[in-house]
Amino acid sequence: MLRATSVRAANSWRDTPADTIVLEFDDRHRRRMAMTGTRGLEFLLDLPETVALRGGDALVLEDGRLVEVVAAPEALIELRGVDPRQMVRLAWHLGNRHLPVQIAGKHLRIRRDHVIEEMVRGLGASVVEIEAPFDPEGGAYVSAGHDHGHHDHDHHDHAHHGHDHHDHDHDHHDHGHAHDHHHDHDRQQHGHAHHDHDDHDHKHHGHHHDHKR
Repeated sequence: MLRATSVRAANSWRDTPADTIVLEFDDRHRRRMAMTGTRGLEFLLDLPETVALRGGDALVLEDGRLVEVVAAPEALIELRGVDPRQMVRLAWHLGNRHLPVQIAGKHLRIRRDHVIEEMVRGLGASVVEIEAPFDPEGGAYVSAGHDHGHHDHDHHDHAHHGHDHHDHDHDHHDHGHAHDHHHDHDRQQHGHAHHDHDDHDHKHHGHHHDHKR
């Protein structure tokens, strides 16, 4: 199978991509897995080390062609405080629970979690449900040599109301995993990542992926 063996950071390439791969946050933090682009190109991501891919990056195929990475919209909540002191307090609580957090202007974004939402409201902040690409801060999620700037995706955001929240059984909130939510996007057909060689077990867009541990 054709392999993608390196990555070009966003804004560092101008060639027309051979295909596009649409990935949620978890699938953008991989080293090796099979992928299918939106136009049907099948290839194997086979990097020397795990890299945190961001929207706008390009995967370099063995034959020199590029596959553009697009960050898929995900079910998120945006946390809005009344003043900087409250936002700092929110950030402290989220960090204490080791949650991936995206800084979006004056607000914070995390994946939907009804327990965290209740905590945030208890601290006096507001919670807004949105659909947007998830681009959390780096740290442990970014490998060396690939820590480039975050992109503001506010133009993709759509507020949602009336969603049913899924109950999660948490003894504590020391988790950084994605909860399984179903949501539809009015987009072109997504490319799919097939997890043949990874350490996570997720279900994406109705496809079941088996992972070797």
